Formats: sequence, structure tokens, C-alpha cells
Amino acid sequence: MSGTTPDWVLWEESLRNGAHWSGVVRRGTTLRILALEVGANVSATFFNCEQPLERYNMADTLKAQHTAFLTKGHVCYSDMGRVLCSITEDTGGWNDTLCGVSNAGLVANKYGVSSFQKDRNAYYKNGEDSLLIELGKHGMGTRDLASTVNFFSKVKVDESGGLQFINGNTRINDYVDLRFEMHTLVVVSTCQHPLDSGPAYRPRAVHLTAWRSGPAPRNDLCRNLCEENQRGFYNTEVLYR
Repeated sequence: MSGTTPDWVLWEESLRNGAHWSGVVRRGTTLRILALEVGANVSATFFNCEQPLERYNMADTLKAQHTAFLTKGHVCYSDMGRVLCSITEDTGGWNDTLCGVSNAGLVANKYGVSSFQKDRNAYYKNGEDSLLIELGKHGMGTRDLASTVNFFSKVKVDESGGLQFINGNTRINDYVDLRFEMHTLVVVSTCQHPLDSGPAYRPRAVHLTAWRSGPAPRNDLCRNLCEENQRGFYNTEVLYR
């Protein structure tokens, strides 16, 4: 595995191509998402596991940090102005926040029709249904599926205002480290990005590793990126006093 992980790993798990996963990651834990293949994409969304009505808010995350994408130093805000998680390392340097996930119609139009009855576990999955399956395990459904972060994927806006998917942004062993500042329900899908320009259905595998890293120190890069982040960390820490 690339990068440094401590000896006290809590757990780790590989997600095959097209898989989905959900679980609670506690405050003070770092979760590493590692790309096992070139072109990996991990669509993720986040909820306060103790009160799931509080969840990742894309608009507040971007405007508070004056950015349209996420990378090292940025945080993911909830709709209550608290910090769900912080990006403490990011070897790819760009994680899409704008494009959401694929759905069944998009996948069928782009790659053809597939089914479990015909293709078994190789059937064509899509990001929306994958996330909904995981949400259903926690008593949630369609109304709870909102914005996602597409880790490893890079999308730029061209001069005409169109969204352009950038091929080759993810290499093998690229990784993103997320340090969780709240007890958080994490829901992920490894389906392809909806703008992936590849002609074939080919999601990629990733590996998850979690370890205890402790909460953000006072001199933390993410905390001190901007004044809004300092306020966000204060709002979060008040919750856990």
C-alpha cells in the first residue's frame, strides 16, 4: 500500500468493481480510500449517524471554502454548519463535487442493457441504485439521496460552460485520506463517474483502510484553511463536549 498507515489499523476491506458499501466511521478515525486500478471513481455521501437528518451539504462545502472541487485541506460540511470529515491527504489533487452519480437509464443508454438474471454479478450497476441499496440498510431511501463527492474524478468547466471529464486523473495506488470529525455514516459506490468517457462498462476496484488518528489539532491545515473552517470545527467540537 502506498503512503503511511499506522500499525493500529482498525479494519480494512476491498471493494470490487461496481461494489457498494456503508458503515459508521467514528470521530477521530481516518479512512483511506485507495485506488487499485487506473480510472477508479468512488461516489460518497455522509450523514450524522446519530441524527441522519443532518447530512453532507455540497453548496455550503463549496461556498465556505471558495472552491468547486475538493482536495487536501478541504472539509465536507453538514447542513448544520459542522464538519463531517476533513481531507488530510490526496495524491490525485482533485475530487469532483458537481456531477452526482449515474442512474439506470444513463448506464443502459451508454453501455447497453444488462441484468442479474442474465449476467449474474457482472450485471451493469449504477451509482444511484447502489447508494439506495446501502441507504435502505439504515432505514433511509430516495428522499435521503442528495449530493455526493466523486473521489478520484476530475471534471472541469470549459469556456462554453460545459462539463469536461478529464481522463487519466487517477493512477494505481492514488489515495484520499478522510479524517472524521463527527460520528458519520459513510455510504459509497464504486460505479463509474456519470461523465466517464470510456466506451465500455468498466468500474474499478478500491481498498478501504481505517485507523485511529485522533481529532484535528489546533494547527491543523484543514481547520485553518479559512475562517469559515475554524468556525465549522468550533461548531463540531461543541457537539462533543
